Amino acid sequence: MLKKTSAQMVASARDRIEEISAQHAIRLASDPNVVIVDIRDIRERQRSGYIENSMHAPRGMLEFWVDPESPYAKPDFQQDKKFIFHCASGWRSALAVATLQDMGFEAAHIREGFTGWVEAGGPVKKDEDKNRQPA
Repeated sequence: MLKKTSAQMVASARDRIEEISAQHAIRLASDPNVVIVDIRDIRERQRSGYIENSMHAPRGMLEFWVDPESPYAKPDFQQDKKFIFHCASGWRSALAVATLQDMGFEAAHIREGFTGWVEAGGPVKKDEDKNRQPA
């Protein structure tokens, strides 16, 4: 038996991180001081589309890309901007943001995820070339 379920972990993360509604995220998306980060698998992005100008950061590399001392550090994360993460439904991004917050990296996430973004009428970009990795 597990000490804590994944649902309990998500609930615990949500209690201590900043959650932004999909509707609010849609309004923030055009702000040049906001970076929306998609942590979904690349196949999810290709299948469902993505938020235009969002940055793709695979969940498995996130801590390493954010850490300036990591050999995998990405300069995009060293900017003085507001970072808003999302996954499909808000579970993975809640856990990711809680972990980043533990590291000292301030971020928020879209509570309803990409699904909520779409349901709220947020624009979705789809590439014609299925083999091209979005930015």
